Amino acid sequence: MDAVFKALSDPTRRALLDTLLASPGLTLSELVAGTDMRRQSATKHLKLLEGAGLVHIEWQGREKRHFLNPVPIQDISRRWVDKFSQARSDALLTLKSALEADKDQTPEDTPMATASVELNDSLKQGPTITSFFTPIKD
Repeated sequence: MDAVFKALSDPTRRALLDTLLASPGLTLSELVAGTDMRRQSATKHLKLLEGAGLVHIEWQGREKRHFLNPVPIQDISRRWVDKFSQARSDALLTLKSALEADKDQTPEDTPMATASVELNDSLKQGPTITSFFTPIKD
């Protein structure tokens, strides 16, 4: 994953990946056309992207075609992004449930001030609300 992060850290390489996403199978000449990038510079960036597994190459005769390989990016998403978004989603669902439970009570059943205090206390103590900020284990 370090190679993927290193490859994605450069805006020029991200731009190359965006171009390959929009137009798969481009040659080196087609990739640098319309940009101020030189072929030698693009070749250097493409080799790094290849090494990270983000670009797949196919030879068609004498032409070298470049294709985006999204699998390493998906791996990063699963490893780093998805688990953090799950904790946030759980916290928001807990908050929604607590607010809806408070909304379902009528003023005759519970005075508004007491309901607000109870809701605030339950939100402060709720384990899924605090899990928003707790570290996530692998």
